[in-house]
Amino acid sequence: MNILVAPQEFKGSISALAAAEAAKTGILRVFPQAKVVLCPVADGGDGTLETLVEVSGGEVRTCSVQNPIGETIEAEWGAMGDGVTAVIEMARTSGLALLSLEERDPLNASTYGLGQAISEALDEGFRKFIVGIGGSATNDAGAGMAQALGANLMDGRGNAINFGGAALSNLQTVDISNMDSRIKDSKFLVACDVSNPLTGTEGASAIYGPQKGATPEMVRSLDDALSNFATVVKKDLKKDISEISGAGAAGGLGAGMMAFMGAELKAGVDIVLDTVNLRDKLSSVDLVITGEGGMDFQTVYNKAPIGVARIASEHNIPTIAIAGLLGSNFKIVHEHGIRAVTSIVNGPITLEEASERAFELISDSVEECFRFISVGMDLV
Repeated sequence: MNILVAPQEFKGSISALAAAEAAKTGILRVFPQAKVVLCPVADGGDGTLETLVEVSGGEVRTCSVQNPIGETIEAEWGAMGDGVTAVIEMARTSGLALLSLEERDPLNASTYGLGQAISEALDEGFRKFIVGIGGSATNDAGAGMAQALGANLMDGRGNAINFGGAALSNLQTVDISNMDSRIKDSKFLVACDVSNPLTGTEGASAIYGPQKGATPEMVRSLDDALSNFATVVKKDLKKDISEISGAGAAGGLGAGMMAFMGAELKAGVDIVLDTVNLRDKLSSVDLVITGEGGMDFQTVYNKAPIGVARIASEHNIPTIAIAGLLGSNFKIVHEHGIRAVTSIVNGPITLEEASERAFELISDSVEECFRFISVGMDLV
């Protein structure tokens, strides 16, 4: 029996790789001769950096950057084992979680720190970038990122505009001739799981501005500023990013990544599954095991387990799943390629205890799953 184990992290409890190792332990208790291939996965959100670093034999590195309000912090980024690919989560440089409620400032918050992290990776020789853009505190369309990398964003008098989304209302000229020349030799893949345009009622400011601290008046001001940004970009860079699906992601960072970096926006789970070569690893596999910390109706919205099951289904390989918690309407996953799913929790238990015992609970749960499979094989 050949089995591929491809879980994502159980958030706050166990990494994707450790979860895969726990599942392998359970399998081998029942089928000691089984060939088990581990393929930890992620969906482009939390845990993506660690998962891609672990699966590639890379390392997590740190660099000093400015957080969204200009304070110096230490931020982590991932150097994959190929020595070419860097993994950067903008939430670690410019994220909402870096600020207290009182510090949230969508008018002035900047993605400058993201640009600094990209520059650090360029200095280290990396030329392929996987950038996760969820969890932003910013609404500046990546202007700060571009400024950190040498772009000149100027007002009508030829002066550099200030940092932050509000300053984009003063933007008259974008000049990227002095941007880091290494960007042209680099490829940027952006993990983007939303389809919002840059502006309007479904745009970056209207949909995501309030959670970053924007009042209705601020939302209108920021939306107008992003509209001006799109106009100037079209004029100076000859790129129309205003209506592109995903342009409004992360306060317009999706638009900025396309405009300044020539980036490709793609579903996070697809980027990860391509990077870990999931399709190649499915060769000669009889069964796939996936899983995540909590499985419910939201899992079907392009979360990693569904991505795994979708690709396995293309190869006519059945997929089963394990989860720490089975939530609301979890059975909907059966309509998306997961044939069976079970919880690893076998009785009343606190979240803290479940987290501490995650390896044991996963291995025991998978063992029982495979005991059921062995019974079925005996009945055939």
